This record gives sequence, C-alpha cells and structure tokens, in this order.
Amino acid sequence: MGAVEHTAGDIEGGPAGRTVFGHPIGLTNLFGVELWERFSFYGMLTILAYYLYFSLTDGGLGMEKTTATGIVGAYGGLVYLSTVLGGWIADRVLGMERTVFYGGVVVMCGHVALAVVPGLAGVGVGLVLVALGSGALKANASSLLGTLYEKDDPRADGGFTLFYLGINLGAFVGPLITGLLQTRLGFHWGFGAAAVGMALGLTQYVIFRRNLGDHGRTVPNPLPRSGIGWAVGVGILTVAVIVAAFATGLVKLSNLSQVTTGVIVAAAIAYFVVMLTSAKVVPIERTRLRAFIPLFIANAVFWSLFQQIFTVLAIYSDERMNWSIFGWTAPSSWIGSIEPVWIILLSPLFAIMWTRLGQRAPTTPRKFAYGVIGMGVAFLLFLPMSGSTGRAVPALWVLAIMAVFAISELLLSPIGLSVTTKLAPEAFRAQMMALYFFSVGIGTSMSGVLSGYYDPAHEFAYFGILGVVAVVAGVIVFALSPWISRLMEGVH
Repeated sequence: MGAVEHTAGDIEGGPAGRTVFGHPIGLTNLFGVELWERFSFYGMLTILAYYLYFSLTDGGLGMEKTTATGIVGAYGGLVYLSTVLGGWIADRVLGMERTVFYGGVVVMCGHVALAVVPGLAGVGVGLVLVALGSGALKANASSLLGTLYEKDDPRADGGFTLFYLGINLGAFVGPLITGLLQTRLGFHWGFGAAAVGMALGLTQYVIFRRNLGDHGRTVPNPLPRSGIGWAVGVGILTVAVIVAAFATGLVKLSNLSQVTTGVIVAAAIAYFVVMLTSAKVVPIERTRLRAFIPLFIANAVFWSLFQQIFTVLAIYSDERMNWSIFGWTAPSSWIGSIEPVWIILLSPLFAIMWTRLGQRAPTTPRKFAYGVIGMGVAFLLFLPMSGSTGRAVPALWVLAIMAVFAISELLLSPIGLSVTTKLAPEAFRAQMMALYFFSVGIGTSMSGVLSGYYDPAHEFAYFGILGVVAVVAGVIVFALSPWISRLMEGVH
C-alpha cells in the first residue's frame, strides 16, 4: 500500500506521523468505511426506482413513474438533510469518530429492513433508517478526514480526491452486484447485498480504528445537562409534525420531492443565519462563511443535474438505452456504475495534479465554475440522440457522456468537501459539513422535482434547457471567483 514513514510530528494518542502515499494513515480507514457505505447506498439506490415503479408481476410496487422518481429524489435529499442531525450529534454528544460508527450501524439496519420487510412498510422503515444513518456517517467521515490536515496543507485536495476514489469504488461495484441479484433473484436479494456491504465496512472500521488516533474523539461543543430535555422535546415535536403532515394529506408521495426541497432550502437559510450570528464565530470565520454562500448555490445547481442518474436517467436507461453486449443484455441499473468507472480511472490523476500544482492550481471558486459548466455540457451531449425512438441509444454513447459527468464531478465535489473543512468555524466543524451536504440535498431533491417534467417525446427541450441553465450558472460563478477568493481570507 505504499511506504510508511515515521516522523517526529506525533499525532497525539495516535500513530506517530505515519503516512501512506504521503497522506496521514487515518485516510486508509476512512477510505475503506466510505467505500462500503457507498457500495450499500448506491447498490440500493440504483434499483430503488425500478422497485417502486415495476409492476407487481415483475417484483415491484406498481407506482407511477413520476411518483417513483420523485420519491427517489426526495429520499436522496432527506439523506443529506439528516446530515445536520449527524453533525449536531457529533458536535454536541458523541464526537465525529463515534458518530461515524453508529451511523453505519443504523444504515445496515435500514438495508436489512428493505431486504426482509415486504411492500411499502419495508420501503418506509428502510429508507428512514438508511437516510438517518447515512446522514450521520457521510458528514462526519468527511469532517474527520479534514481534521487530519492543517487548514493550509496543500495535500488536502489530493487527500480528499483519494477519499473520493473510495466512494466511487463502492459506487461502481454496488450497482453491478445488486443489479445482477435483482434481475436474477429479485429485488430483496439486491437490498440484502447492500446490508452485507455495510456490515463489511463496519468490521473494517472497528479493526483499524486505532489509525485515527485521537482525531474526532472529542466533543467540541458539549450539550449541557440542562439542554437534554430541550433536545428531546425538539425531536418529539419534529416527528409529530411529520406524522401530522402525512396524516392531513399536506405531504403526499406525489409531492414529496417538492416539499423536501423547500424544507432543505429553509433549513439551509436558518443554518447560515445561526452561524453568521453566533458569538462563537470570530470575524474572519464569518467572512469565510459569506464566501461559502455562492459555492453552496453552485453546488446545488450541479447536483440537481448529476443526481438525475437515479431519476430521469434510470428511466432513460430502462426505456431508451440498448444494453446489448455481445448478445447479452446487461441490467438497466448498471447506468449507476458507468460514471464511477471514470472516477476510478481519473481520480488518481486529479490527485497527482492537485498535489503537484499546489498553490499554482486554479482557485476553488474557479474549480467550482468549471465543474458546473462541465455538467451543463454533459446534458447538452444527450441532444444528438434525442430524435431516436425506442431503445436506440447505444451504451457506448452514454459511457462517453458519463466521462464528462466524472470530470465535472472531480472538479467540484472532492474540492467542495475539502474547502468546506477549511472554511468551517471551529465551533461548527461537523455541522458546517452538514451544511455543505444541504446543497447536495437541495440538488438531489430537485432531481426528483425536475424528473416530473421529463418526457421521452420532448427530450431535446428537457436536456437542452437544463444544460444551458447550468452553463450560464457556471459562467456567473467564474465571473464572481475573484470576489469569492478575497472573502475566503487565506484559504486557497
């Protein structure tokens, strides 16, 4: 796995400055647990829409396609909304390191529920548990990785890109396995494989836990005893409001993605206000928070297109793509594995590039701009095939488009994780990462909202309009990048 060096710079209570490929050894453990969590998450997500809208005779639940894709988008948004709870638990109760572990346990239980409980009951229980567990694990694994680097460490972007390689190894293998199991044995076997994957990730995390040293074990802003009753009360009130919203028909499965988008937008605004007005945030941290706002918006635009892999492009794969490979027809859910292949191939190159460029690399705002523009271009590349009918779109064409998805993602997503840890106020480290995931959540739930406008008969307009909007948004971010960089106050 590479040379391991020992230096005088001790990590308190942990391995004595040990490195792998020039990065802190704790990266290897977080790389592994995130790999298996993404294996389970994407393995389940790529067959979820099919489970919801396939007919009962095909093993599905027989929903309308727009309702099914709306649920998938809303679920993805709720995963990222729950990162605020995971961040709060880490900052106030357990610390990041233990929250990662317990989040993984809850994820595993959710996949078990999807595998063994039939019908909508299994979907409801399973998705709620996976959303809560993934929210706890995702925000804190990324934040924990950020603690392994100093704010001005030029290795950080490279480290987060390697971390992203682990995410995409899981995202590649998960859909391959669950897709085969779903087509050969049934949906519940695919969901079961996701549960096994998370169990493997937890096992690895426990075995190599010592590599993290004391990082993430402290609780930066402990909840006082007087606040416990308040926290429990808020939790009970939240559950009551959700139950009442469904019971009165205010929230339905058909409008879940719209409601989810609105809730996350409101929560994000509230979070920005809390952080910007907190007495625990010093002036330089407040300035950096203002720089984060345009990056937050750009990120939401990017993910509203990217996450359509699991909504619109899931239908596109099932109805428009020709998956015949040397006479054998691959599962439609393999659409979820194409883009991670490119990430796996390209992320080491990006990691090397960012590390070697160091301070000469494009600024973070410009990387964001390039990523959003690239995502728009990727949607425009669907236009040449928009006039075809039936399952006429060759898989190789979509394979090429997914390369543009991957390059755009590498320009924006791991960089976004990295800059969030650098801009985070000390008192809100984990919760700042949750705020970053709010932008991903807005984009993900928006992918469900936008899927309601998709019609194979009007593909040219659908892909064309969204592609142009994204390109324009990226150009605006590029124009604002010098101003954003000034607000970042010393963060590259």
